[in-house]
Amino acid sequence: MRIVIAEDAAIMRDGLTQTLTRRGHDVLAAVADAGALRAAIEQHRPDVAIIDVRMPPTHTDEGLRAAKEINQDFPDVGVLVFSQYIEARAAAELFASAPAGAGYLLKDRVADVSDFIDALTHIAQGGTVLDPEVVRQLLQAGRRADTLSALTPREREVLSLIAQGRSNAAIAAALFISPKVVEKHVANIFDKLGLVPSDSDNRRVIAAITYLES
Repeated sequence: MRIVIAEDAAIMRDGLTQTLTRRGHDVLAAVADAGALRAAIEQHRPDVAIIDVRMPPTHTDEGLRAAKEINQDFPDVGVLVFSQYIEARAAAELFASAPAGAGYLLKDRVADVSDFIDALTHIAQGGTVLDPEVVRQLLQAGRRADTLSALTPREREVLSLIAQGRSNAAIAAALFISPKVVEKHVANIFDKLGLVPSDSDNRRVIAAITYLES
């Protein structure tokens, strides 16, 4: 296989390069950021690119955004997101736009080099590879989104302000409605999210977390 690697950690980048080279594969470029990755893809047109999620400059989701762009602009190039982290929303967007020739594996769950090579080969041939933990979190994210879909637009506005730490009085002022109406919306939100009164759980905090995670 002809491979490009994008990994900002020098030791990991060098280790991947050596491992793949020893197995007879051709590492065409090993770079540290998304910009250099794009240039390498344009120059070499590899069979597959191995891409870390968090790279310079912001170390957030540059790798996933780069993988999505590569799959759109270079559909013959397979992309394997290989990371310590799961970015569920960005991963869902990647697989929605790239149902074939894409994969997402977690670094600390790859125990066998042969399995890793097999996954790369499968992706290069247009297949899809997903770590079971990635699948689990994608399903959870989908269920959270389904839960929030039951909320009305106004209830979503109220929940958004709850997630910002606003009190009922502050929400009422922001939305130009009465505190009584806010209380009704909050009660509806709790009901639709399945949050029953409890001495041990703060329903407001749980609702905010559900909103932010969605």
